[in-house]
Amino acid sequence: MVEENNKLEQEHHEKPMSLLGLSVITGLFGGIFWSSIAYLAYVFKFTEIRPNVILEPWTIGDWKVGWLGTIISIIIIGMLSIGVALIYYFTLRKFNRMYIGIGYGLALFLIVFFVLNPIFPGIDPFKELSRNTIVTSICFYVLYGVFIGFSISYEESEIQKSKDSKQKEVRST
Repeated sequence: MVEENNKLEQEHHEKPMSLLGLSVITGLFGGIFWSSIAYLAYVFKFTEIRPNVILEPWTIGDWKVGWLGTIISIIIIGMLSIGVALIYYFTLRKFNRMYIGIGYGLALFLIVFFVLNPIFPGIDPFKELSRNTIVTSICFYVLYGVFIGFSISYEESEIQKSKDSKQKEVRST
């Protein structure tokens, strides 16, 4: 009887997380991780832009430039990053190439620094930014795009391979 229970437990596998759920977690983690690294770049003077710029248009008070504002900003960026990851999931997940992630990161950079720039008073106009800030920001956006893109596309590819191998097993039996 005990042997039968153990055998049943061994045969029971947990259902893996859906790709959509994994994309949400990837977006949240990617936003929190890369904005935290970007904050360190700000601390070490590689960039003039800190994550707190996300709060400037919507909040009042000096708290937004302190540690609390930094933590809240990083969490908000993580939440917004879920949307960015979902956009990638719905549009580009089938492309399992690093270049797609690089392009996605560059597109995000262009959107933030050229389209959304007027919303954020803490980000100077593009022509007034230092070379270090521009290069650092481009690098972070590219790394972020590759992280989001490759994570989602890789899992999509693995799920497709699993489905294909199961179909081959069914056909051969």
